[in-house]
Amino acid sequence: MATGHQEKAYELLKADADKILKLIEVQMENLTMPQCPLYEEVLDTQMFGLSREIDFAVRLNLVNEEAGKQLLESLEKQLTALHDASMKK
Repeated sequence: MATGHQEKAYELLKADADKILKLIEVQMENLTMPQCPLYEEVLDTQMFGLSREIDFAVRLNLVNEEAGKQLLESLEKQLTALHDASMKK
């Protein structure tokens, strides 16, 4: 039973990470440039929220701490690649 909850918790966190990536993609394509304070504010707020979700899940033993860190690192790498690609346009 616990494994099912752990898998579900990780899936939900992964879905939230994917939503952040999509939000930033849309914002970069349609709304603002990465240097814009609005872009930075949205990114900072979303990343902070996800990190708090992960911390909460870790404290409940629903997500392994290392898996949570890897999820954040993966999202950060994807966002960096997206930012770098937009700067080359």
